[in-house]
Amino acid sequence: MRTDDRGAGLRLSVVMPVYNEAETVAESTRRVRTVPLNVELVCVDDGSTDGTADVLRALEAEGVIHRLLLHPRNRGKGAAVRTGIAAATGEVIVIQDADLEYDPFDLPRLLEPIADGRADAVFGSRFGGGPHRVLYFWHRMGNGALTLLSNMFTDLNLTDMETCYKMVRADLMKSLPLRTNRFGIEPELTARLAQARARIWELPISYDGRTYAEGKKIGWRDGVAALWHIVRANVFAPPVPQYAPGVTAPARQTVSAGRVME
Repeated sequence: MRTDDRGAGLRLSVVMPVYNEAETVAESTRRVRTVPLNVELVCVDDGSTDGTADVLRALEAEGVIHRLLLHPRNRGKGAAVRTGIAAATGEVIVIQDADLEYDPFDLPRLLEPIADGRADAVFGSRFGGGPHRVLYFWHRMGNGALTLLSNMFTDLNLTDMETCYKMVRADLMKSLPLRTNRFGIEPELTARLAQARARIWELPISYDGRTYAEGKKIGWRDGVAALWHIVRANVFAPPVPQYAPGVTAPARQTVSAGRVME
């Protein structure tokens, strides 16, 4: 069955971590809201210093954003993602960056395996054959090496472990013991899903990557750190029970509009 038939009954919580994206966040949020799905948009400003929080407040006042949470200081993408997950109320959760690199119109297709009952999580692969901007060779090699190492630990055959687009059933997502604060959230989330024995699908997506001159933030230090995060997430991991649909773990932090209390 097509996503726009069955997926229409599911509420998709789009969690958008934001840090210093004043120039792109308005367009990013508006693109999300034009997707033909029942969307809840949860934005988390991670201590931005360039006026992003003011833009987000205006978007919330317009009704573009459903929930806005503010970190008083920068804590990292992983911390912002965890805050957004705790606040999300939809049946399915997906992470969406605010930098215009990922196209929200891929979301209905990613939702289809979950809506049809075939998957518990869906990864959108930038290297699965979809249209993409041609950029850095060594970034591609680094992504491939990290994905290979992650796959060796998790016994998955992913092509893009570092992808932002990880769409997961909400009860499963909320049950995962996530603790990483920075970009290590990607290998950690992958490891936790594997440990929960989730049914994971991977579909190709389009990708319009940025250059560093255009504001790209992740660098070689984050790649090196990812090596440690892969090992930690898989070797020094807390117990993760096998996923049983319908079981929701209690939130590990209390979230209120405009702030986060830990």
